[in-house]
Amino acid sequence: MKLNKNFIVHTEENETLLVPTAEAEFSGIVRGNRTLGAILELLQNDVTEEEVIFALSDRFDADDGVIENDVRTTLEKLRSIGAVDE
Repeated sequence: MKLNKNFIVHTEENETLLVPTAEAEFSGIVRGNRTLGAILELLQNDVTEEEVIFALSDRFDADDGVIENDVRTTLEKLRSIGAVDE
């Protein structure tokens, strides 16, 4: 999976914004924290859900179950707005 080319990521300090271009079906702005930023950074390349979970487990000091749940929930929401190409 990979981030849809019709979305632009902007990160500033601890806040990440996901902004659709005019070609995207979604209209709005997604605001998130460093976790969203890390996921979107990984989605710049073709990755699997498991690779994202593994990368975040290495990057953040949190329980693996919490990270797995956060990644799955975030990816589900990104898919629902068309921000992820499978």
